[in-house]
Amino acid sequence: MPQNKPYALSIAGFDPSAGAGILADIKSFEANGVYGFGAVSALTWQNDIEFDKVEWVNADKIISQVSVLLRRFNIRHIKIGLIGNLKTLQEVVQFLKENIESPVLIYDPIMKASAGYEFHKATEQLLEIMKEVTCITPNIPEAHRLFGTDDLETKLENYSEYVNIYLKGGHSDSHSATDFLYTSDHTYAFSNDRLPHGAKHGSGCVLSAALTAQLALGKEIADAAEIANLYTYQFLASNETLLGYHNPIVI
Repeated sequence: MPQNKPYALSIAGFDPSAGAGILADIKSFEANGVYGFGAVSALTWQNDIEFDKVEWVNADKIISQVSVLLRRFNIRHIKIGLIGNLKTLQEVVQFLKENIESPVLIYDPIMKASAGYEFHKATEQLLEIMKEVTCITPNIPEAHRLFGTDDLETKLENYSEYVNIYLKGGHSDSHSATDFLYTSDHTYAFSNDRLPHGAKHGSGCVLSAALTAQLALGKEIADAAEIANLYTYQFLASNETLLGYHNPIVI
């Protein structure tokens, strides 16, 4: 008899194109073998190349969505995506840590949409909040906004004393794309050849959701990161459009 799947929760924005945000997260969860729940943190008006506007969901409404799930389901693994402001993020993280025993929180610090819309700027308060989660998953531009452009590698190594950092390397100029996982005691690298049509709307969301799913399956952080990297690569290679397909991972 098949065993019940682990649970994972996405707290993220609603993207009508389903390429990014909560719908992409749920697809990633399911393709990685976990049951996905969702709580909406923002309503967006966008497609795969345009972003018109966003309407934020406040902390109380996000927490209410999560609370009704926690009354029935044992959810520990949570991916946090687009959040309206630092106060909302802080309240949501505090709620999760107070109401879930040993929560595993993956925060994707989305500061700018792939279509160009800018959401947030980096602050010292954001850096402090990020120390409260298990892992953050910035891409290279986001890492520069968070930590500055000078000697980024050293800054990431130092900050990994507080939180695991998965750096998404797709924005580099090299012939291959290399992601890095910084932990308190080691740095891991995951490299893939660049694909001719590899650009995909929401690929950052997919990576962080896949990482959350693999942790929910019981993988250690380095193994979870390696599999999430592979899943995202297969997603990028799935077709030639900007909207990738979510197929069960092939290892």
